[in-house]
Amino acid sequence: MASLSREPALAKVLEHEGGYTNHPADPGGPTNFGITIADYRKHVKADARAADVQAMRLGEAKAIYRAAYWDAMRCDELPAGLDYATFDYGVNSGVGRAVRVLQRLLHMADDGRMTDTVIAAVDQRDPGELIAALCDERLIFLKKLKTWPVFGAGWGRRVADVRTVAIGMASQALPQAAPPKPARENPAPEKTLPPQPDKATRPGGTTKRRSIAALAAVVGAVLAQGMHQAGAHLAAVAVVAAALAIAGWLAWRWRRQRR
Repeated sequence: MASLSREPALAKVLEHEGGYTNHPADPGGPTNFGITIADYRKHVKADARAADVQAMRLGEAKAIYRAAYWDAMRCDELPAGLDYATFDYGVNSGVGRAVRVLQRLLHMADDGRMTDTVIAAVDQRDPGELIAALCDERLIFLKKLKTWPVFGAGWGRRVADVRTVAIGMASQALPQAAPPKPARENPAPEKTLPPQPDKATRPGGTTKRRSIAALAAVVGAVLAQGMHQAGAHLAAVAVVAAALAIAGWLAWRWRRQRR
């Protein structure tokens, strides 16, 4: 994860270092992209002059920063944020000093070597606390330099910016707690239909059919009595006709109720 900080860290260093300078109060002499003439002679051209430093290509500066600072301090193995703070300290004040300060913060012997033991000790500490402590120690050291009155304002702003950016990198690299799963919404209650009466209890069903049957039985009984009492053929015909009319009306009424 820390290797993801390399390009943003280098971009911030280049932003602070700027372009070519040759300030008489700067012991580094001719400098471009933050690379002094001594570094340029060591890594690119042994007999380089100020004009060579001024003509330095950005790619050359980046290659020096990668090999002589980032890789030398094993920044890829440091936690995000602390890698940038250590890298910028090494560029500004020297690799040996940056590593020694980190070792002292870890309560280790400060020999200036970034060993496996140092990396393991860093992993046991909070990156944000180490970043803050490293920047505090760095600022104390810078204020003791005789060039502080000349460059102090810019150095102070740089250290403050490194602190803010580095702590931000460390915070973003921390594992984030998984967001709680949203509560399942209660499913909409199923629509329930009111109980449907079966055929036996529907209007016009068995109950009405039973009423019609009872009425027909009564009519039949009346007809039978009339037939028994009537002695004449004409009376029988009249009774039968009445019975048929009543039965027809009952049948029509029953069909209508079923519909």
